[in-house]
Formats: sequence, C-alpha cells, structure tokens
Amino acid sequence: MTQLYTPQANQVLFLCTGNYYRSRFAEVIFSTLAEKQRLPWTATSRGLRMNMGVHNIGPISPLALAALGEHGISLPLPIRHPVPANATDFQLASVIIGMDESEHRQMIVESFPQYADRIEYWHIHDLDRSGPEAALTEVETQVRVLVGRILVAAR
Repeated sequence: MTQLYTPQANQVLFLCTGNYYRSRFAEVIFSTLAEKQRLPWTATSRGLRMNMGVHNIGPISPLALAALGEHGISLPLPIRHPVPANATDFQLASVIIGMDESEHRQMIVESFPQYADRIEYWHIHDLDRSGPEAALTEVETQVRVLVGRILVAAR
C-alpha cells in the first residue's frame, strides 16, 4: 500500500477558504503559543478556494491583523499574501485543521479527496455567519486546546 503522506515532524496546517482571515490568524496564534511553550512545532496556513475571496484586499484581513495587534503580535514585513493549498502542504503536515466543517469538507473532498480522512474540522464560521470578535476568539480558544493536546502528548 502506498503511503499518501510523509508528514514533516511537528507541523500544523490550518485551512480556510481564502487564507486571508481565520487560517492566517490561527497560524500566527499557534506559532506564538508554541514558541512561548518551547514546543518544537511550526504552523502554516493555506486557502482552499482562492477565487472565492474576491473581497480580500491585501495580504491579510485587517480584522485578523487588528486582533493580532490586540495580543501585541506584529507580523514581519513584508506580510505574505494568501497561498493556495496543494498536495505537498497536506503531505508535510502532521495535523491538518479545517476552520469550518460545513464550509470546507466538500472543498477537501473535491480537491484533495485522498486526504479527507486526515482533516480535523472545527466549526468557526466566516464573516457571513459570525462576527470577527466571536470567530477569532473561538479560533484562539481552539488553538489553545490544540497546543494543550500537543503538550500532553509530548510528555
């Protein structure tokens, strides 16, 4: 049987539709918490349907940027633009998180069906269904839970 993935040690992949808002916030929050906990983990984020982000202007959502600023987190310049997901992203990840199961499960099945059973789905809606304060607070909560699980597993 051919192995479908060869995960890079300790890498989390966060997925959302446009890699502009939720997944980017999750990536930075995870990286910040992992560094503070001295966890040898990295995070990255990607978008599943870049063409659906027609209102995404600039490299990252101003809402995510403002929320990161409230945490005292600034991103190094230049800030990277959203990146579409590809098979290599899935192959390298140890943990893969889809931000909203109702939104992203079908996208995964259509574009990356061989990895569909490796995705952990959260239930964090985009701006059309949830305000930024609630959504980004939930992202942070879920990321903290994930970091806690990793810490427990590392013991």
